[in-house]
Amino acid sequence: MSEQKKILIALTSHERLGDTGRTTGFYLPEAAHPWRVFTEAGYEVDLVSVRGGNPPRDGVDPSDAVQTRFLADEVVAGKLAATPTPAEVDPGQYAAILFAGGHGTMWDFPDDSALAGVARDIYEAGGVVSAVCHGPAGLVNVTLSDGTPLVAGKRVAAFTNAEEQAVGLDKVVPFLLQSRLEERGAVHVPADNFAANVVVDDRLVTGQNPASATGVAEAVVRELASTTVG
Repeated sequence: MSEQKKILIALTSHERLGDTGRTTGFYLPEAAHPWRVFTEAGYEVDLVSVRGGNPPRDGVDPSDAVQTRFLADEVVAGKLAATPTPAEVDPGQYAAILFAGGHGTMWDFPDDSALAGVARDIYEAGGVVSAVCHGPAGLVNVTLSDGTPLVAGKRVAAFTNAEEQAVGLDKVVPFLLQSRLEERGAVHVPADNFAANVVVDDRLVTGQNPASATGVAEAVVRELASTTVG
């Protein structure tokens, strides 16, 4: 691979779970576990969020040692406290991007054209685009320079319609992620509800749910090992 050794993790800035009165945000383990995999593989990890600043978080589990280490890391803490917006990011610095999940992504990832542009530029430079759980909401409006949707014709995994129904939020989210990806021409490849499922297709790495986060990151590292970026 090239000498670029940085990976960007994209986080939602949206904190209201529809009209439920509940809060949401980025799903912490879907950032923390990939961070561990990437850093142990020798990559520097940067963070970006839709609105910048300190993004809201969800899924915090103090018994998860990886999450605890992520939040306690001084470098991570500094980056989390002051994330840049997508417009402030130079895609040329990154070999890969990971769209972390969390239900908040369903509200603010799809229509962020700057974030979509970062993903497009990384992909068209030969890099890897990845997403886990609801993170693929960031892929639904990514189009390549020729106007083709990034996911068109590609096999993908994402939080399934059945999983959304199982958690009782299929009427709360603004759209069903599996269905929207299929509308964009993706070939959705589901596994059983909440089972780990990672799909790789032409430098696009996607995972179905939180159980897939580590596997997605490991697949990104493998893809980068055989890819020339830039």
